[in-house]
Amino acid sequence: MTLSTPVTATVQCVIFPVRDIDELAPLYVDVKDNGKVTVLDRRAIRLDAGTSVSFATYFNAFPASYWQRWTSVRETILFVSTKGRGVVTVMRSDENGTQRPMQVTAVAGETESTFSLPLIGFDDGGWYWFDVQAEGDIEVTESRWGVTEDPVTTGLVSLGITTFNKPDYCVATLNVLADAPETLREIDRIFIIDQGTRKVTAEAGYDAVAVALGEQLAVIEQSNLGGSGGFSRGMAETLKRDGSDFVMLLDDDVEIEPESVLRAVWFARYCVSPAIVGGHMLDLGKRTVLHAYSEVVDERPFMWGPPDRAHERHDFAESSLRETSWLHRREDSDFNGWWMCLIPIAVIRDIGLALPVFIKWDDAEYGLRAGEAGYPTVSLPGVALWHVSWVDKDDTIDWQAYFHARNRLIAALLHSSFRRGGSLLNEYRKQDLKHLLSLQYYPVALRLQAMRDVLAGPQHLHEMMPNRLAELRAWAADYPEMAVYDSATAPKSLEGRLSYPPTDGKGPRGAALALFTFRAALRHWFARTPQALVEQPEQRLSKRDATWWRLPGFDSVLVDTADSQGSSWYRRDRAKFRSLLAESIRLNRQIGQNWDDLRNRYRQQASDITSPDVWKQTFRK
Repeated sequence: MTLSTPVTATVQCVIFPVRDIDELAPLYVDVKDNGKVTVLDRRAIRLDAGTSVSFATYFNAFPASYWQRWTSVRETILFVSTKGRGVVTVMRSDENGTQRPMQVTAVAGETESTFSLPLIGFDDGGWYWFDVQAEGDIEVTESRWGVTEDPVTTGLVSLGITTFNKPDYCVATLNVLADAPETLREIDRIFIIDQGTRKVTAEAGYDAVAVALGEQLAVIEQSNLGGSGGFSRGMAETLKRDGSDFVMLLDDDVEIEPESVLRAVWFARYCVSPAIVGGHMLDLGKRTVLHAYSEVVDERPFMWGPPDRAHERHDFAESSLRETSWLHRREDSDFNGWWMCLIPIAVIRDIGLALPVFIKWDDAEYGLRAGEAGYPTVSLPGVALWHVSWVDKDDTIDWQAYFHARNRLIAALLHSSFRRGGSLLNEYRKQDLKHLLSLQYYPVALRLQAMRDVLAGPQHLHEMMPNRLAELRAWAADYPEMAVYDSATAPKSLEGRLSYPPTDGKGPRGAALALFTFRAALRHWFARTPQALVEQPEQRLSKRDATWWRLPGFDSVLVDTADSQGSSWYRRDRAKFRSLLAESIRLNRQIGQNWDDLRNRYRQQASDITSPDVWKQTFRK
């Protein structure tokens, strides 16, 4: 679907992938009866006689429930242009995925069929789409979803792309936009916030695309202030633009579908009141996989994630929209990841910019803050990009562990309604002990520093932005498990590689877990590591095998990294275990005892630390 603006309508046109058709087809067209379909161009396909196709697909079905719930639109009009003989059937579904035909039209020759479809009865879910049955060879030359009402607002969007040393991705994104004139018409400015040492302006191909985009492109270089600093700069720059009603935040390591920019903008224009409109994340490594359909914050442990973990990473190549009943339910979100997220300027003027937290939780906290101010977040189906996946990474044991811990705690202080943050501090105690028993001392040291910094108060957040990352990385030198060895330098294990069957349990549960933890903690507190294992690892484990219930049984073990680029040497250190565990107990207790005071301090200063004026001073550092 593409979004353009005829005089009286918003129009969404069906699109098809011209490249990577075999891989991407499940997102665009669902071929039935093993028929033959030929992609003619980005707007048109040809069906051989006897072939049936359904456009009940992620990118081509119309998410009727979302339009009914959040916008002023009460009718959509479907236009289907065909050349040849066949049958066009308009279908709808409900929240349970139950499907039924709405209108059926036989076509022959060159025909434009028009279907007026009410947005009624989609309270809890449901889509519209159309199917085509080819009785002879037939081409679908164009198709559009339209509305006749006037939009609530008509302003343009500016894009804020934050990047750190990924100039190749940025230039590729700019080229996609430059080749999409219908999208460029709705864009005021494209801001590239370059925080890296490999500059976008020095990348091959930049000069040519900069000429093509002209004054619509602005590259702003600043020191590395993380995602929150880069995205806040994009917000701040857009605030200066009289023609922008929205800013769309985009990650750098993505491939965009330019139609998605238009869909988000037009949906936002029709929202009854200002709403954040988020795009979904598709996996750039496996392009038919949807990372998450919606995201919420579970307040008791105060942790983000999908409403149902079973729905994570849905693969459309394995189960189409028609075949997946839960995809037909409307799912409301607390926030949307800032890989692709459109925010109305009215929201920014009201609630400010991002928290100054470098990375992690800035998007979730902003969505919660906006929701409390009356601005919902809508993760809109059919609006998406492809993002480099983090599935094969483990950012809970490197320097990012600090930001995970600190920022989650700050967000809870700002937004949790539970006494002492619900079960959050108990979760922190468990995480610390799990890492310590797993011979991972560095992330615990970072988590403890995160708690000290939270106790110091919100007034220090801006001043820590430019230098905290370098300090955290420097601390890794004191933790031998953070050294990564390649195949040539890795120490040889005494007993070689140890592997376990993939079905070998999920670890102890219930009373067995309590007994396991008690025994493991006693061993780590009292037992000394044999000298031979101080000098050489006992065995080697893959990352898959190095689970939280296996590592506590080792004194010295070589573990492959999550990205399979090397290995790390984990060694049990009784002194570090004792000191870090004692400090964890003390700091968790201190935060719990001072929760009410900390909550009041953070909430009182929240509007100051997120204000454009305060952020402006940080941008200059």
